[in-house]
Amino acid sequence: MGVALLDTNVYVNLWERRVAEDAVAKIHETFVVRHAAVVLSELRRGARTQQAKRTVEALHRMAAEIWEPSAADWWSAGKVVRDVGDERGWDIQKRREFQNDVLLALTVRGRGALLITGNQADFRLLERRLALRVQYV
Repeated sequence: MGVALLDTNVYVNLWERRVAEDAVAKIHETFVVRHAAVVLSELRRGARTQQAKRTVEALHRMAAEIWEPSAADWWSAGKVVRDVGDERGWDIQKRREFQNDVLLALTVRGRGALLITGNQADFRLLERRLALRVQYV
């Protein structure tokens, strides 16, 4: 059984809009799902209601493994963000937002896992550049 990791937007769309419920259920049947420190942090940062806070805290507690970027991932991310940002003419804010996506991509790639995301705009930029395995929902 392969390993997959869900991006922040998958959780948000599932919890707030009930989007991709069937796809997420199928992912849980097909893969061992792991969690990323980057995703958990983004979820916690965005949890504004008591219910959202409880949901994110429960996800954190149930996480069997939490993957985090290595020092080498941080170093590589700086170059990727700079290069892509320069190619696209991004301002500093977009580069800051993109950094978490790059860190997540490098973490997932380093573990040989599949990234599940709805963020096609950013991860299409990273797929070939990083030889990243991605499934879009």
